[in-house]
Formats: sequence, C-alpha cells, structure tokens
Amino acid sequence: MDLEEAKEFKERCTQCAAVSWGLTDEGKYYCTSCHNVTERSKEVVNTEAIPNTKIQAINRGLKRKQKLEKGWDWYVCEGFQHILCQQADALQTLGVGPELKNEVLHNFWKRYLQKSKQAYCKNPVYTTGRKTAVLEDNPSHSDCDSAPELLSDFSCPSFVESGAESQPDGHARKPFSIIKAPQSEMASICSGSLDGVEYSLRKEKGIVKMSMPRTLAFCYLSLLWQRETVTLSDLLRFVEEEYIPYIHAFQQFPEEMKLYGRDKGIFAIESWPNYEDIYKKVIEVATFLDLPRFPDITEDCYLHPNILCMKYLMEVNLPDEMRDLTCQVVKVTGIGEVGFLTFDPVAKKTETVKYDVQAVAVIIVVLKLLFLLDDNLEWSLSSIAEKYNEDNKEDKPWFDFRKWYQVMKKAIDEKKQKWEEARAKYIWKSEKPLYHSAIDKPVVHKRREMVVNLQKQFSALVDSTPAVEKKSPSSFQFNWTEEDSDRTCFHGHSLQGVLKKKGQSLMTKNSLYWLSTQKFCKSYCKHVTTYEESNFSLSYRFVLNLFSFLLRIKTSFLHEEVSLIEKRLFKKKYNNKTKKKSSKSRKVRRH
Repeated sequence: MDLEEAKEFKERCTQCAAVSWGLTDEGKYYCTSCHNVTERSKEVVNTEAIPNTKIQAINRGLKRKQKLEKGWDWYVCEGFQHILCQQADALQTLGVGPELKNEVLHNFWKRYLQKSKQAYCKNPVYTTGRKTAVLEDNPSHSDCDSAPELLSDFSCPSFVESGAESQPDGHARKPFSIIKAPQSEMASICSGSLDGVEYSLRKEKGIVKMSMPRTLAFCYLSLLWQRETVTLSDLLRFVEEEYIPYIHAFQQFPEEMKLYGRDKGIFAIESWPNYEDIYKKVIEVATFLDLPRFPDITEDCYLHPNILCMKYLMEVNLPDEMRDLTCQVVKVTGIGEVGFLTFDPVAKKTETVKYDVQAVAVIIVVLKLLFLLDDNLEWSLSSIAEKYNEDNKEDKPWFDFRKWYQVMKKAIDEKKQKWEEARAKYIWKSEKPLYHSAIDKPVVHKRREMVVNLQKQFSALVDSTPAVEKKSPSSFQFNWTEEDSDRTCFHGHSLQGVLKKKGQSLMTKNSLYWLSTQKFCKSYCKHVTTYEESNFSLSYRFVLNLFSFLLRIKTSFLHEEVSLIEKRLFKKKYNNKTKKKSSKSRKVRRH
C-alpha cells in the first residue's frame, strides 16, 4: 500500500469524512482512518511511456488478483477432506504404509459423506436445486442403500476456477468435483465456504457433524484397521509436537479457498486434543459409519497387551524380568484374548479396549503385587536391595524401588518442565490471519503485520540463542541404556529380592494386596469408580502420575483402568463381597 501515490485523491470518505487515503494491492483507494474501501481506483498517467505489453501484463495481474479475492466455491466437507489428506500424508511420512490413505481412510471418508448425505447420494443436504457432480453420470445411485465403492486414489480435490473438468466415466471422478456457479448466487456473506453458516446451524438427529477432533478419530480408526504401531496416545502426542497437522491445518488450504466468518469456528481450534474426548469420538464415528468388525488383534500384533507392556516397561526403566509377570496377569484376566481385544463397532460391546491405557494399568497392578505401594513395604524392600547391592557388587544387582523412584522423579520432572514451557510458549494465532468478514480483511492483515514485527523485535532482544532443531519423532519419550553413566538403567536388574521359589515356580514375597476400588458404582452411573488423591499412598500416586504424563491422560482415567484390571484379577474376591452383602440383606428381611 502506497500512501504517497494516494495523496492526489482529495475526496472525503463517505464513512468518516476524513481525507486520508491509501492504495490496496488492486489499485483501489481505501480510507486509512476507518478502512473503508471505495470503488474508485488510481488511473495510470503517461501511458505513452509504458509499452503495450507491460500494460497488458498489469491488467492481467489485476484481473487475476480480483479472481483470487473472490476465491473458489467450496464446501465445508471439502475443507475437512483437505485436512484429512494432510494428516494422512504426515502419517505416511512417519512410516505408516500408503494403504492407510489410499484405501482405508479413503473408504471411511466416502462412507461418512454418504451416511451424512453430503455426497454420493441423490439430494446432498448442502445443495439446494442441483445435484452433486458425483452423481450426474450415475442417476441410478440410491440415496444410502449401498456402501461406497473404492476409488482409485484419495488425493485432495482438484479445484479449478472455470469449473470441473469433464470426465466420461462417472466412477472415475474425484470425491469433490466442483460445479462453478455464478458468484452472486453461490457466495456466502458470512463465510468463505458456501455452506459455512448452514453447516454451523445444522442439528440433525442421528448425524455426526464433522469437526477438527473427529479428523483425528478418522485417522486413529484407519491406524487401528491397519494395526499400525501407533497408539492413540502416540497419535495425540505427534499432533502436539506438530508432526501431524491439526491446530493450524487450515493454513495449508489453497490460496483460492477463502476462509472467514463462520469457517473460523469450524476449522480454527485453540485447544489440544484430549485423549478421553477423542476416544469417545472414535467410538461415535465408528458406530455412525456402521463399520464391520476390525481385523483381529493377535499376540504378534503391536497393540496386544504383552507387546505394549514390554514397550512401556522399557519406557519407564523397569526390569525386564517384570515382563513374565505382566504376561501372567494378561493371561489370568483374559484381556489378551482376540475376542476381547478386537474392535467391533457393530457388536456394541460395553468394554472397548484402550490399548495403551490398559497396558500401563497391567504394569501398575504388577508393581502393587511386588511392592504393595503402601508407603511402607516398598521402602523396606528397597533397604534390603540396597544392602545386598553394596555387599555383592560383582553379582547382578537387585531392583531398588527407592533408587528407581529417585531416578524417574528427576527425569519426569525435567520432561514435564520442558513440556509445560513448550505449551506456555505456543503461539495459537495462525500465520494466516482469520477475519469475520471480507470488510475486516485490511484491518486484520495490518494488525497481524504489526504483531509479527513486534514479535521479531522482542525475540531479538530477549532470546538471542539459535533455535533448536526439531528432533525426529519417536514412539519412546525416554531412552535408557547401560552406557549412560549419568542415569541408572534398571532393565538388567533382578527381582530376586521380591520373589521367592515355591517348587518350580516363583512367587512374590509380598502376600498382601489392597484394591484400588473397594466398591464400584452401579450400572446406571456414568462413573465406573471414583478417585480422590488424598485417599491413596504417595507411591501409588507417583506411579499413576508417571504413567498419566507418559500417555497425557488424567490420573483418574488411569486409576479407573487399574480398578477394572483388578476386578478381573480378583473376580472371586469381588464375588464373595457381593454374596455376603446379599446374604446379609436376606437375614434382615427374615427378621
């Protein structure tokens, strides 16, 4: 914008009566006081000095900018499809197979569009008076009577200004072929998308509306179908570390996809995804899509508790010998059975497995079996292990719970501090400014430019240290090796101090156990169990907090899963309690 060139324009502004003008990129005058844009544009003086070729080039440039200002006609579901493409590409970069995008996610998305009546049906909800391009060559397609067939690819829709390219084969069309309509008919005053306002107000019973958190639900369902080595907690952590587009995913939209007004509330998000919320949305989306039984989770699958337990034992620096005990708990409780582990939305089971949460819950139960975690026994056993290690330095060291607690507390505190600092420093405002209407655009851009300049100046004054390079993503947050002299690695330590031989088998020296939940809520209550921190020992709370931070979940959520494992493990104990209560009630009735 050139203020000097606009000085010759002396008319008063119709809005504020000021005479202070600037020039937009299109050559139009705008008021610098109230940002009112006029229809008047600057005339070119001394055209003789400018060759015709240059004049034509300038004119073409202005026309192109005018077209870019208007943008393409696009729907909200196309925006979500673009984001799903980005997320699928990011997962592929992380090592996931291309089948996830080209086959699984593609089919899930087509099925959603059909079920929600946004495409692949006779009368899409957002197009009044016209059919979608997908069905023009296939009029016999029923409304929602058949599952969508597999297309050749799952690439982002090809938007063109003059309309969709004609394709002889209706089945070969991409999911969204845009039919260009006159701008006056199709443009939305309150949103960049054609159906932004309508989509925001739409509240149809039985329809699951697409949202940013639900894009992650689609991604996880695709990962689960493929049985990839990515858990839900891993997926959300990769999102938080910005390996997977989510918070500012709309910034990757093509320039011609204008996003403002109601679109801002649909695509712009200012909160991190929550495990419990995404987990509920996964089940919600799978049920809505009426998906069939997923491929079996067998013993050689990454999501099987035996493998995940081994992974998390390594992660939190616990002895390798604990793996045998976790496998025994998995076997006794029956949570390693294929029927229990395999996700089946149609069956609508009361218990849908949270694979990563369940695995760490098993490890916590094993720690309670070994050390009780009552703020007494674990420290007594630690003293015995410490004395043995001092006297037998040449032998395999016994696992010392106290020493492990000290090492892990230091490691987790450092990690947590960095995580909290990163969250505090996170810039929620996107580089691509969002505005409520096209009228606000000049003001928003000017403010954004000012903010960026201030941030550059402030960062230059405060923090002169060079930016740290982004580390490559990993499933492990902690790495423990024997070669690390600064931190003790407990993987090779023995459990001999807490186990005793009985015949051919090993048993825990500790014969006691306390249940995390004495009484479960009734079936009609939403909570399986309740967690009040003050009621539990410090050791148990530390272990819960450690694993909760590792998975980025609430402590109460993990405590609930521990209680459910214990309920399966000590089934007889719980059954005896219920029998005693029922017999007491009968005696009272007799009297």
